[in-house]
Amino acid sequence: MNMGRGISSAVSSLESTRIESTPIESAQAQPAERDAATSLANLVVDLQARGLRVEVPLERRHGGAGPSDSGMLWVGGFPITVPTDNATAADSPYALKAEDDGYAIFEGSQRLATASPQQRPRFYDLTTADGIPYWKIGLLHLDSFASTVVQTCSYWGNDDQCKFCGIGISLDSGRTIVKKSPEQLAEVAAAAKELDGAVDATLTTGSSNGIDRGARYVARCGHAVKEATGLPVEVQFEPPRKLEVIDEVADLGIDSVGIHVESFDPAVLAYVAPAKARTGIEAYFRAWERAVDRFGEGQVSTYVILGMGEDPELTVQGCRRAIDIGVFPFVVPIRPVAGSLMEDVKPPDRAYTQRIYRQVGAYMAERGMDSNAPKAGCARCKACSGQPSVQPLLQIGPRPVQLSHAS
Repeated sequence: MNMGRGISSAVSSLESTRIESTPIESAQAQPAERDAATSLANLVVDLQARGLRVEVPLERRHGGAGPSDSGMLWVGGFPITVPTDNATAADSPYALKAEDDGYAIFEGSQRLATASPQQRPRFYDLTTADGIPYWKIGLLHLDSFASTVVQTCSYWGNDDQCKFCGIGISLDSGRTIVKKSPEQLAEVAAAAKELDGAVDATLTTGSSNGIDRGARYVARCGHAVKEATGLPVEVQFEPPRKLEVIDEVADLGIDSVGIHVESFDPAVLAYVAPAKARTGIEAYFRAWERAVDRFGEGQVSTYVILGMGEDPELTVQGCRRAIDIGVFPFVVPIRPVAGSLMEDVKPPDRAYTQRIYRQVGAYMAERGMDSNAPKAGCARCKACSGQPSVQPLLQIGPRPVQLSHAS
């Protein structure tokens, strides 16, 4: 595939654009604007599939949970995380290079788009009173403060280990601590907001064997962060064994929750996440229904990972069913984590992910789910998914976003 010249000419007209939430009818989009948006969407999704060779300094996330082995940047106004430190990225046709006034994405000699990399956050240089570097307690994912509050999981290192996960890798390498306290997280999140402009907080946890599966502790941590900073907070956990635990999380003032099924294909789920498969997809729907009742439509999200061998029809059907009850399906390509059981899996190609993005995004628009509804968390940030770049192109009813030039 040679996307260079077509993307280069089309994307140039969008390099100073931003995404706004004012809906307009799709027929009002001008052809040149639409062509540019299409080319930019193709580039964003292809970067997540094929990675990026980095020839300049770039803030990256290495190992462990989250957008691992990746660079964090804005491309044509879209926040994205892109594989930069694995075999896929090493063979990528795309390169991040310096220009006189910044950075840009190139394919060979063709300039494709302006890129704005995340700079090293200033709060990373601070330490707690007892000498723990702030970056071992929480990280900045573009504009979102993020932390795994308990860096252990009852599934890790046994037959139940999720094959895509790397939660134990960061701990083994010494890049984090095993358990962050609510007080530590509140202190570091406050610094991330003050020094680096964090706009929300995303807190996750390894699963425990308790009735709450870890939800109570991560919610306590979220409450402390919200009290200290005023930031919207998402906490992420597995379906608790008693759904009343979800009410306890809501009562602590948490804004959004992520309860991640990972795949709607039962066979794939059984292979990649045996313990989640035993919980059962229907148990996720029951937990989501309870959570939507407490947090509201669009404030409950689930990761849906593409590229693990899933049936695309089952995937789209599951996303539609989730949307129908008010759950935001956060659809992402698999991001192979070095050291995980799926480290050698290649992300799915652009054609596959874009087809599913379009189907899921169109149904969200049809059902009136605002793509900008989530107050906090991965679905608010959106950088690990290419769907935000595809969303403006959908032709069902009102477009969910408008492209307009920044002043």
